[in-house]
Amino acid sequence: MDAVTLPELLAGLTGLAMFSLAALRGWQGWLTLKHRELELNARVQEGNLPSAMQRIELADLKDRLRKLEAIAAGVDL
Repeated sequence: MDAVTLPELLAGLTGLAMFSLAALRGWQGWLTLKHRELELNARVQEGNLPSAMQRIELADLKDRLRKLEAIAAGVDL
């Protein structure tokens, strides 16, 4: 190696290391962002989906309402 190429080599390696660290930091930030988005979507979906017990109760109420409407209309079930 010449005396001229050694500083250029060190400068290149330093630049490569700095770029690699910046890219790694950006990648970690992107992964954190996606993780937060997934958590937010999971929370929203949990709120929208009723539990099995709630669905059974809702179906029971709809059935009762249908029967009451039939009684009010004079229809024999």
